[in-house]
Amino acid sequence: MASSSLVMHPTERCVFCHFLSGQWPFTILARNDLAAIMVTREQRGLGHLLVVPLAHRETILDLEPDEASEIMAWVQAASRAVLDAYQCTGLAIWQNNGAAAHQRVPHVHFHVAGTLPEGGTIFDAVPLLTKEDTDAIGERIRPHLKL
Repeated sequence: MASSSLVMHPTERCVFCHFLSGQWPFTILARNDLAAIMVTREQRGLGHLLVVPLAHRETILDLEPDEASEIMAWVQAASRAVLDAYQCTGLAIWQNNGAAAHQRVPHVHFHVAGTLPEGGTIFDAVPLLTKEDTDAIGERIRPHLKL
C-alpha cells in the first residue's frame, strides 16, 4: 500500500486494526465511518491521543481524499479537547511515515498530546498504562470533544 520508496517495519498483523475491530481492548474516545480517536497506552504528553483512519492505510500517502479531510478535522478537534481538558500551554502533533521515520505501527496515525508542565513531550520509554488508566484519560477529555 505505501509508496514504493517507503520501507515499513515488517509485521504480520496491524494492532490498530485489532483495536478498532474490538478484538483487543483499547480506549476508543470517538469513531465514525472514516476515523477514530484513541487514547494511547503510551502517554508521552498530557492527554496523548491517536487519530487514525478506520480503514487500514499504512501511511499518509495511502489516505483517500475524504479520509485525509476527516482525519485532519479530527486532529483539530482532538487538539482543542486536550487543551481544554488539561489547560496545557503547548500542544504537540506528530505523524511518521516509514521505518526510517520511526513509524512503528504500519497504520497511519497522528499523535496529539498536550505539552508537559516543564515543556515538550517524552520520547524516551514510558510506562504502558492499563485500559482502566486510559479510560480515565478518555473520560477527562470526552466532555471537551466537539466533532
